Amino acid sequence: QVQLVESGGGLVQAGASLRLTCVISGRTGIMGWFRQAPGKQREFVAAINWSGLNSVYADSVKGRFIISKDGAKNTVSLQMNDLKPEDTAVYYCAARPSMVTVFSRERTQYRFWGQGTQVTVSS
Repeated sequence: QVQLVESGGGLVQAGASLRLTCVISGRTGIMGWFRQAPGKQREFVAAINWSGLNSVYADSVKGRFIISKDGAKNTVSLQMNDLKPEDTAVYYCAARPSMVTVFSRERTQYRFWGQGTQVTVSS
């Protein structure tokens, strides 16, 4: 049984930073972060493999966001820098099954999801 619990969202001004953390229970494969703004589809943000050595990013966040993994704490974090109003969304932690080692940007390829955490960036 896999459980994902996110934390760290909040309200910040443009240019500020936030760090989201996802606590993982159970065995998982590729870990990802997605986000969903009001009236929009859930979109890929970043993903990292189990070793934490490889990661991929959406073009919209590349150079500003950093995904990382702490094996000892069994957490995946998303450091978000230079936040923009268009980053406002509910952010979700997601996981692919433990035997899957291939990266995917498609939300349908992630089996397990957290409850989401709200990030609001004011201009």
